[in-house]
Amino acid sequence: MAIPVIYNLRSVRARWTSSVVAVLGIAGTVGVFVAMLSLARGFKATLVSSGSAGNLLVMRAGADAELNGAVTLDQVRVIEDAPGVARNASGPLVSPEVVVVAAFPLRSTGTDANVQVRGVSNRVLEVRSKVKMFQGRFFTPGLTELVVGRNVDGAYSGLALGNKVRFGGDTWTVVGVFDADGSAFDSEVWCDSRVLNQVYHRREGVFQSVTVHLTSPDAMQTFKDSMTSNPRMTVDVGREIDYYDRQSRNLTLLIEILGTLIAVVMGIGAIFGALNTMYSAVSERSREIATMRALGFGEASVITSFTIEALLISLMGGVLGGLAVLPLNGFTTGTMNFQTFSHLAFAFRVTPVLLLLGLGFALLMGLLGGLPPAIRAARRPVIEALRAM
Repeated sequence: MAIPVIYNLRSVRARWTSSVVAVLGIAGTVGVFVAMLSLARGFKATLVSSGSAGNLLVMRAGADAELNGAVTLDQVRVIEDAPGVARNASGPLVSPEVVVVAAFPLRSTGTDANVQVRGVSNRVLEVRSKVKMFQGRFFTPGLTELVVGRNVDGAYSGLALGNKVRFGGDTWTVVGVFDADGSAFDSEVWCDSRVLNQVYHRREGVFQSVTVHLTSPDAMQTFKDSMTSNPRMTVDVGREIDYYDRQSRNLTLLIEILGTLIAVVMGIGAIFGALNTMYSAVSERSREIATMRALGFGEASVITSFTIEALLISLMGGVLGGLAVLPLNGFTTGTMNFQTFSHLAFAFRVTPVLLLLGLGFALLMGLLGGLPPAIRAARRPVIEALRAM
């Protein structure tokens, strides 16, 4: 014989003061847990969205990041003539690129933060079709002109449209703002790669990476075979999207581990809160329990009833914690990308999957906090409880 769930609902309402404490404890834990995971998801999504399945990234063999790369002009010409490379009226859709890091003051604090400055070709907007000019115009090849991502425009002093800024020993003019659809490029500054090499006194005709737009994603193997069969091409070829996925792994893993550890520590506290609430309920309701047992309700029914009550409390805490963290969705923050040593802006991503994970975590805390008191209540001798009435 099962105890009606309405009994548990009335019990939670009757003991609302102790229930509220348990609910808030679980809500706080779930909120922190989901917030940290959404932070990691946002960072990863920002980097991964920078890549395109139709683009390849060519770097020096053995280089694990663009900063360590070196591709010569002769190699670039071989790449441009390789099979599988998309072309239009202006030529092959290939962008030899140079990357440096420059410090600019943040608007919010006034302190310097590293910004990735990317030297690109004049065909980069065709190679990376997701990137569109948002304000102003694209830079003129051969001039010290900059175009900046939307996040750069709002985050740093001196990089607004029309401003002149000095770095690398020269003065540059910001002539445009581009929208990279929320990817890592929105945190970058772009200019002519050859000019950037000259300003930083680097070897002429040496680039750190080459981005290649393919005729179709299936053309990767044909292109890669042409590179590996050419003894002059000491390069590694990979999909752009895979490169940015690798770039995101270390920090994403670190955030997830820290978030989980914090949530576990808080969760232990929340479990003790639930234990205290449920043990109090058992103590206060010893007569009710004895009466139910005398009426024929078995141990399993009592255990199930008290477990359901604990799960109801944890469910309310999980829902409250999820609702509390929802306003963070889309909120932009920033951190250092340890792969590029530059500041990266990204947004929290509170997804339905993360909310369900938070709810599952809440129910687990409720189960751990409710099961021991439920077992104690069920195993209490009926005669002993009736004598205390």
